[in-house]
Amino acid sequence: MTTLSGPDEIRPLRAVLFDVDFTLCKPGPLLGPEGYRRAGERRGLDLDPQRYVDARAAAVEDLKHHPELQHDEEVWIRFTEDILRGMGGEGPGVRAVALEIVKAWEHSTNFELYEDAPPILRELRRRRLKIGLVSNTSRDLGQFIDTFSLDVDAWIASGAHGKVKPSPSIFLAVLDSLEVEPSEAVMVGDSIEDDVEGARSLGMRAFLLDREGRFPGRDDTLPDLYALPAALSAA
Repeated sequence: MTTLSGPDEIRPLRAVLFDVDFTLCKPGPLLGPEGYRRAGERRGLDLDPQRYVDARAAAVEDLKHHPELQHDEEVWIRFTEDILRGMGGEGPGVRAVALEIVKAWEHSTNFELYEDAPPILRELRRRRLKIGLVSNTSRDLGQFIDTFSLDVDAWIASGAHGKVKPSPSIFLAVLDSLEVEPSEAVMVGDSIEDDVEGARSLGMRAFLLDREGRFPGRDDTLPDLYALPAALSAA
């Protein structure tokens, strides 16, 4: 049986929580570099799709949550504006394109599952573990789950909850739904601050999903979800 070590006791692992975007799924073509370019073209912006990756990475570095960790849609609009400017966008059209793109992020059909997500969710079920989703999004996660036929037990989105990760309240809300304690759960996500540090602040164990190899010096990373079962067995 997989166990987690805490300062005072060893408790069986009962649940795995996942971030959603860039963990279980990725944006489809409409929300990728060419999608941004076409959206900009409709508003008179000349955007270079080759600059998208670097522009998004820079925008992530500058991303600032609401000071009280409230879900604030303006945060994501500014984030998208930063990407557009990093791709060469200028002028008033940047705001209009950002609003269009942020709206498109609300629709589950604009996303694609990573190929490793379905088999790993099935493996967790085989191990009789509960599964929860925790996401900083306005998207209807119930609709997302239905769209991709995901077998999960509980989910929460910051748009509905009101607080964003790394707020303890959003993690506790899904743990309460799963009826497990923090020490009985593991969090998996692609954000150090939101997913890893947020979960650990509650006493959960957490793994950083590092699909692009951005953090080679860390000892808590997973190169993909295929590595998760072995990591859980070794925990």
